[in-house]
Amino acid sequence: MAGHTTPIAAEHALAAYIVDPPSRQLSSPKSHILETLVLRYNEVPVRAMVIVVLLIIGSIYTLWTSLPVKQRYADAPIACVDPKDLKKTLRTARLRFRTDAVTMLQQGYQTFKGRPWYVPSPLGERLMLPSRYIEELKTAPVDEVDFVATFFEMFEGRYTTMGSRSTLHPRTAKQDLNHYMAKVLKPVKDEIGEVFDLNIPATDDWHPINAHHAMVQIVARVSSRMFGGTDLSRNQPWVDATINFALDGFMGAQAIKQYPEIIRPLVAMFIPALGKIKEHHATAQRVIVPILRARRAAAAAGWPDTDGEAPVDFLQWMVENAEGEEKEDSFLAQIQLKLSFAAIHTSAAAPTQLLYDLCAMPEYVEPLLAEIRDVRREFCEYGFDKRSLMKLEKLDSMMKESQRFNPLLLVTFERFIHRPYTFSDGFRIPGNTQIGVPTQAISMDPAFYEEPTRFDGFRFSKLRGSIEARGGPKTSNSNNNAAELGKLAYSSSTHESMAFGYGRHACPGRWFASNEIKMIMVHLLENYEFRLPGGKTGLENRPPSLNFETQYLPNMDAVVEFRRRRT
Repeated sequence: MAGHTTPIAAEHALAAYIVDPPSRQLSSPKSHILETLVLRYNEVPVRAMVIVVLLIIGSIYTLWTSLPVKQRYADAPIACVDPKDLKKTLRTARLRFRTDAVTMLQQGYQTFKGRPWYVPSPLGERLMLPSRYIEELKTAPVDEVDFVATFFEMFEGRYTTMGSRSTLHPRTAKQDLNHYMAKVLKPVKDEIGEVFDLNIPATDDWHPINAHHAMVQIVARVSSRMFGGTDLSRNQPWVDATINFALDGFMGAQAIKQYPEIIRPLVAMFIPALGKIKEHHATAQRVIVPILRARRAAAAAGWPDTDGEAPVDFLQWMVENAEGEEKEDSFLAQIQLKLSFAAIHTSAAAPTQLLYDLCAMPEYVEPLLAEIRDVRREFCEYGFDKRSLMKLEKLDSMMKESQRFNPLLLVTFERFIHRPYTFSDGFRIPGNTQIGVPTQAISMDPAFYEEPTRFDGFRFSKLRGSIEARGGPKTSNSNNNAAELGKLAYSSSTHESMAFGYGRHACPGRWFASNEIKMIMVHLLENYEFRLPGGKTGLENRPPSLNFETQYLPNMDAVVEFRRRRT
């Protein structure tokens, strides 16, 4: 009958409204979560109950999106709002932050440079601090200035399981990974050659490949080799679980963020990505626990199959460093899965972004290849190892400049202030405040970088040359020069370059990540020619990065054409 709406149609329409409300700024999840709930029940009484529930949820959602988030504010301005119409413009700015945080953070930094200021976000305003405050905060007690809480918030750890308060993995990275770097890199190099052949075949003709997908596959295998040797890197169910745990965790977090806190426990049950996370943990248990048991038996027998030597990998170091409940096999398995997420999420983004940059600006390829050839000649006996990788100064500079334009996180040194905190100058932060440093905005400050909006791949290698020209290692300024040179490295952590964080929670694996990325790029440059489809060049054709609140991700759909290097 014309104009008549059946009860089933009404349920579908209402479910569609809840799942994809008009106010949403991001694209909605692929599956209609609450529609699934409706379709699951067909009995009339239950359908009526579901309609009532959906109406209540719809009312709560409307109320939630229209009311400001209650929080106590420090004596600091709010960026990107009109003080004359604060309520309306604040609500708009909060929604805008989901997809335009880059512009908002740069605008706030330029407007309020040198002082604290707030940037609106969907769950309240985040307090952006000048970098001078981080020296006081970096050693503050974790129960006052909480690093992990911000990670739980970013990736919705309650639902994705991402994040951990265990200190086992950072302890192990600082104590063992950096100490045994030279031993770790040789098997990593071997893994790179094999995994490239599988994911980017060296063909004579141009062959289109999804660049991000290929790089994720490569990094997952390479990182797994460092984490657990070939026991992990050649175990395809494990590699698939590490990749999909990262992807499902990200998609699940973005989906659940669309809903108010009060209904998230209900909605989470109908988000497919979140449902898959338990499967990934189960795979981790099936793979890791037998390895631990086998190694325990081998250790008791004196490692007979390896000439009395224990494996040189992260999993073994964690076993040796574990204390208390950290020694449990199930704990080690879930920590290893979470570590793999961190490695893939960060280490795959950097070479993907760098590949896009080289496709857009191919004039950098030959100078990088020339440097690689020079270093190979100098270290022909050893190939690329820890020492020779340090000599790739132009590649290191290119990596750092690429990171400056496309950092994985727009805001770093994020912390949750649980209780009121007062700085030495008297500035006071209220309790329950999320803070951070607008790293990407700082990296575009002309006070720190000449012509900051111009991409200069060899910016940092040229600065290195200038510093070295001022005096050699035997001069009285050698210590100062060494400190300045250290700040120019890709893996450095300074007030002007905080992509890896700062202080005691700065990424402890950043030196391995730097070497891993260099080895991947060396293999890529030496063995392949690559270009954007049709040979297009220029930054205007570069695949744009994707902005999800404070995350700035490489384009996941872009295609790059590859063929075997001819010259």
